[in-house]
Amino acid sequence: MKQKIAVLGPGSWGTALAKVLVENGHDVTIWGNKKEQAEEINTAHTNKNYLPTITLPEGLKATTELAVAVTGADAILFVVPTKAIRSVASDLVAVMDTKPVIIHASKGLEQVTHKRISEVLLEEIPEDKRQDVVVLSGPSHAEEVAVRDITTITAASKNLVYAEYVQTLFMNDYFRIYTNTDVIGVETGAALKNIIALGSGAISGLGFGDNAKAAIMTRGLAEISRLGVAMGADPLTFIGMSGVGDLIVTCTSVHSRNWRAGDLLGRGHNLEEILANMGMIVEGVSTTKAAYELSRELDVELPITEAIYSVLYENQDVKTAARQIMLRDGKSEEEF
Repeated sequence: MKQKIAVLGPGSWGTALAKVLVENGHDVTIWGNKKEQAEEINTAHTNKNYLPTITLPEGLKATTELAVAVTGADAILFVVPTKAIRSVASDLVAVMDTKPVIIHASKGLEQVTHKRISEVLLEEIPEDKRQDVVVLSGPSHAEEVAVRDITTITAASKNLVYAEYVQTLFMNDYFRIYTNTDVIGVETGAALKNIIALGSGAISGLGFGDNAKAAIMTRGLAEISRLGVAMGADPLTFIGMSGVGDLIVTCTSVHSRNWRAGDLLGRGHNLEEILANMGMIVEGVSTTKAAYELSRELDVELPITEAIYSVLYENQDVKTAARQIMLRDGKSEEEF
């Protein structure tokens, strides 16, 4: 059944998801705050700053007016940076004229509050203004989804009916959606894998080989699971698409901006210079700070996250931080 869907955020991932939805026969409007970008999508059917080689469907509409995007919407998909979620959600409430399903495909933790994105959305959008909030997450590069490469991700909601609704919206012969009811686990895996991707990139930039890369991913998954379980997640979620699946794709590919940022750190580049030249938000940098602070609150040990925090926020040398992890007291693997 054809649905009217507003996509908030015309970056690479928002544009790729909007393309999937249009190709699935839905009426889709994408919203952003840059007039030139909206005009490009509407007239040239491209978004060259984010997906330079992709021609977008002519049916995809773009606007800079939030009210225009969401009028009559059956579903609203957030794909804006984590730091913008609360303000955009607050603005949204004033212009909504339906009671849509709220979906988000952003990955991070809010600064200061350390809240998951769905928690922020539930706070800002009153219950009488929305249906449920559904998380869309998993191993997926926008560049590959945009060219219809085979991709599988997860739609998570405490209410399975809404996860299945999102599954129906997106699923086709190249984009497969699995459902899950563990919202905490899916969101935690999505956010924290970006931290480990920074570390994996740094390992590469330092010149270490496959052994080191396997080590940081495996021990990184242990950290993600440990913090996630402390937050109330099902540990089995972390061996699924939004756990180990997302971790692998983000820690091993040049498509990953977090991996690229880490690689440049390992090669000796300055963090401010890296972020200025990246052209897109590197969510792992802010998530590292939030996760580090949250781990202190919950008394959960996260040695890789702590090492990356020391590099990003305390000017620790990358190679020294890696050496200090290796010289920690011996542990049993069963201790995580």
